[in-house]
Amino acid sequence: MRTSLRRALIVAAAVGTLVAVGLTTTTVVNAVSTETEKHRIKTYGQTVSVDGRSMNVVVSGEGDRDVVLFPGFGTASPALDFEPLVAQLAQDHRVIVVEPFGYGLSDGTERARTTDNIVDEIHEALQVLEVDRYVVMGHSIAGLYAIEYANRYADEVTAFVGIDSSVPGQPNMDTVFPTALLAAAKNLGLIRMVAHASGDGLDGLDYDDDAREQMSLLSNRNSLTPTYLDEMNRIRTNFADAAGTGFPVALPVLLFVVADNAGNPDWIDLHESQAAEVDDGTVIPLDGEHYLHHTHAPEIADDFRLWEADRRLLVD
Repeated sequence: MRTSLRRALIVAAAVGTLVAVGLTTTTVVNAVSTETEKHRIKTYGQTVSVDGRSMNVVVSGEGDRDVVLFPGFGTASPALDFEPLVAQLAQDHRVIVVEPFGYGLSDGTERARTTDNIVDEIHEALQVLEVDRYVVMGHSIAGLYAIEYANRYADEVTAFVGIDSSVPGQPNMDTVFPTALLAAAKNLGLIRMVAHASGDGLDGLDYDDDAREQMSLLSNRNSLTPTYLDEMNRIRTNFADAAGTGFPVALPVLLFVVADNAGNPDWIDLHESQAAEVDDGTVIPLDGEHYLHHTHAPEIADDFRLWEADRRLLVD
């Protein structure tokens, strides 16, 4: 064997050994950390029984009008994520944050993460709480689920408020995600390593150290679980099934939308079109990124309050 080939094989073997040792280390660290972190996660809210499992909900405020908050896809802890907005809304509303299966402190589920099933489960949770007339306010993919929800339970939903919410027909929603690869990366501890290196993305925002820590712990626990991956897998079909659908024509709709979406120049137009499909649709552009409720909570609450006050249907 030539010396150069022998050296190449030795180098390759050494690199392979280092990779194997590294992956073994990250796998062990991930397993140990996951077990340790279970005992550091703090409980909050209350659980209700849905489909034989526990779903976590958080109720805040004592107003005579109810707002139900739906989270965006994969939110580690909806209750903590929405905390700044809840603090604003709860001054004169009762605010209910629903943590769907696989989110926050709720159980996971083997039930398919179709729009129909997700909507059915959220409604069942609200029935247990005897919440029967309310505004639905949702972030991101919640806009898609809310269309089905508002049509199915039109006698309960008094309005929809979107926070940079998804719209049927928006581009790039036919992506096929490498879920098997992502699951393997999590089991190997690579996702934890990347998350640690990239930070929590909450710098400069109105979250205290305890909330940041809890969101990080719940992100490590909930991300890329079977429930999470099943919903990710079904994003494509859930959007396809929603093509051509919209909110009930008589339902008031208020949409807070990122004013300048560099990745989608038609973002505002998509929401303007959605608002135009109902009798009473309003679009409010806001400067900022996708998580508008992180950076514009007081403004969203104030604008919603003014908009709501002009519509006696929501008050009576």
